Amino acid sequence: MRRRTVLITAIVAAGAFALTACSGGGGSSGTSSQHGPITIWYSNNEQEVAWGKQMVASWNAAHPKEQVKGQEIPAGKTSEEVIGAAITAGNAPCLIYNTAPSAVGQFEKQGGLVDLSKISGASSYIQARSGKVAEQYKNTAGDYFQMPWKSNPVVIFYNKDMFKKAGLDPNNPKLSTYADFIATSKKLVAAGVAPNAILPAPTSEFFQSQFDFYPLYAAESGGKQIVANNKSTFADQDGYDVADFWATLYKDKLAGQEAYNGDAFADGKAAMAIVGPWAVAVYKGKVNWGSVPVPTKEAKPASDVWTFSDAKNIGLYSACKNQGTAWDVLKYSTSKAEDQKLLELTGQMPLRTDLATTYADYFKANPAYKAFGDQASRTVEVPPGPNTVEMLQAFRDAWSKSVIFGKQDTKAALDAAATKINTIAKQP
Repeated sequence: MRRRTVLITAIVAAGAFALTACSGGGGSSGTSSQHGPITIWYSNNEQEVAWGKQMVASWNAAHPKEQVKGQEIPAGKTSEEVIGAAITAGNAPCLIYNTAPSAVGQFEKQGGLVDLSKISGASSYIQARSGKVAEQYKNTAGDYFQMPWKSNPVVIFYNKDMFKKAGLDPNNPKLSTYADFIATSKKLVAAGVAPNAILPAPTSEFFQSQFDFYPLYAAESGGKQIVANNKSTFADQDGYDVADFWATLYKDKLAGQEAYNGDAFADGKAAMAIVGPWAVAVYKGKVNWGSVPVPTKEAKPASDVWTFSDAKNIGLYSACKNQGTAWDVLKYSTSKAEDQKLLELTGQMPLRTDLATTYADYFKANPAYKAFGDQASRTVEVPPGPNTVEMLQAFRDAWSKSVIFGKQDTKAALDAAATKINTIAKQP
């Protein structure tokens, strides 16, 4: 399952970063004018391997003097640990198509990434391709150390059969507002169709809030990141409302406080789930699902609802000798044609403006992905900087104590977390 892959590889444990943060590894060994053979890494899931192999073959056929060697990212506890170790050793490949936004600030701090903003035409290319969404992928100084590539905007999937069994309309579920969502959840659990209405992971890893709090905060706030300009944003009425919504689900036993070792949605342990477009293929033939945007306090049109991006991006690494070729390959691999192949082979959404209209034929032929194509233009990313993981962990610790386990007032917990994160955000 893609989400598990994303989540597992997103675990940037403090210990893993500690091994590399002070290494001083990396350092630029090439320039943007040098050309020649390069090596790239791509994700090891089957669909992305297929995309990577065809992209490399296509490039190599047209560029005999600038051959690309493509390979799956080496195995390790996490992708981030593998990349960090490669930066330290000075042998990172030129391009990695599996760079987590939450890790970019740390890789930059290590000296492992090339500042794309210093390559002629790069910033304008990034902005032309991705539009306003690209702004979220700049560092705190306004530079691009990552190429916005693809997202998996998260929405609510619901089990139509369970809804019907509970006496609910499976084609027009009442899930758009907090009040309706809670009322529907109560009916599902009372009817005994599943032990949980929804079951986001109640565990303490920093990234878990990206699949409960963050999507709903993005929706309620109209697209705010939880930290902006080195200051937290979430200790406001929107944040308090989202926290109270989830706290109610836990308090009323509509969401479980214990982690389920499996896929709760596929296994019938939850009637709903927060998922990205990867779920279309995963649940095909297993769950009769429907999808809706994440809820807001008062109903909003789907076209106004934001969510979490769950993106993976491309990094150009400073150990690369032939950075001129690397940049040309990066552009080639994010072209209109290659983005279409990415859609067709993986079902993931290229971070490209006017996605739904650019690939209208694809979405017409694959209607299950249509809502994701529209949603992709309204996604929110994790905050930038070298301390992203530490900030997200501080938030998760407060969330777990107050919202999930009810041991602290939610407003007080968010206020305290905001104060702590404001200090972390200002650290170099």
